[in-house]
Amino acid sequence: MLNTKPLVIVLQGMAPRTLPLRPTSRRTPRKFFCLLLLIFVPACIFGLYTDHRKVTYFFRPLWDKPPAPFIQLPHYYAENVSMDHLCRLHGWSLRATPRRIFDAIIFSNELDLLDIRWHELYPYVTKFVIIESNSTFTGIPKPLYFASNRNRFAFAEEKIIQYAFPGRTLHRGSHANPFKLERKQRVAMNALLQYAGISYGDVVIMSDTDEIPSSQTLKLLQWCDGIPSKMHLELKHYMYSFEFPVDYSSWRATAQIYSPNTKYQHTRQTDDMLSDAGWHCSFCFRHIDDFVFKMTAYSHADRVRRRDFLDYRRIQRLICQGDDLFDMLPEEYTFKDLIKKMGSIPKSASAVHLPAYLIKNADKFRFLLPGGCIR
Repeated sequence: MLNTKPLVIVLQGMAPRTLPLRPTSRRTPRKFFCLLLLIFVPACIFGLYTDHRKVTYFFRPLWDKPPAPFIQLPHYYAENVSMDHLCRLHGWSLRATPRRIFDAIIFSNELDLLDIRWHELYPYVTKFVIIESNSTFTGIPKPLYFASNRNRFAFAEEKIIQYAFPGRTLHRGSHANPFKLERKQRVAMNALLQYAGISYGDVVIMSDTDEIPSSQTLKLLQWCDGIPSKMHLELKHYMYSFEFPVDYSSWRATAQIYSPNTKYQHTRQTDDMLSDAGWHCSFCFRHIDDFVFKMTAYSHADRVRRRDFLDYRRIQRLICQGDDLFDMLPEEYTFKDLIKKMGSIPKSASAVHLPAYLIKNADKFRFLLPGGCIR
């Protein structure tokens, strides 16, 4: 029971004073907890209503599990080292004759990156196989950018196998599944590879235009026996230019030895992954127009949630800051990685270990190098 007897206090030089004892209350913590709930719950509801994507991505570590880890294959390379030695370092052996390599991509509007890619790969590729559609994955009509700029790639003309895919243009207000339209183009690539003359035992590289394997990677594919029949290529990921390195999270590009079961895909197909095999430069465009086009055209166009996302001044500011165009949180599976990647991408002043054609033509591609963020 609580003691409610009065307390008598006597201070020196003062008359005795009686103070009533107050019962000890346990309601204060409960009131405080209820107040927090009254604030926290409506805030969560409001957050879900206004930007459910951001809330969902923040709590992703609670509702999603990471995929199984890849088996990282070490990648050895140094200049002036023989191919025989490099193959043996990987546990492979040197071939008597080089393999044929077919580079197969689905193209949208990445003309500058295509230029860099084909110059990087030209000495090692037998055929450049390219599909371009007259509509986007979201059903928007588009020009055939490659066809109208083909003279820019005259250096590789004898190796180019190109197909204009008849896309599907949607009426205003109608919707389509962009992944379904993208899948149709990937199916068409299977027939185009056969038309290009690919044979069993050749290597086919399956990647997007902005996923560029390095020349040393192709040398291994060309000259080494014993390579896995399928392996993903780990690419260093950059955003907007090579001034903003993100991480080594890009894995969708693959190199495969062509067989009767080979299908052109952009999904996980094996656990093997060759480390540090090239570069993936996302949204690495010369003009703001190209940024706006991709934001509304590619498979994740639903990320454009507000009209101001396409404002030119906003896009330019975010490019130079290294911030996300779609105001999204990082797609991570642990709170540690999510928090580590929140905020702007740190700038890098390094232009080392980049495609040779990019460095040789630095003035032409200044917008892709450190200090060139202004479009």
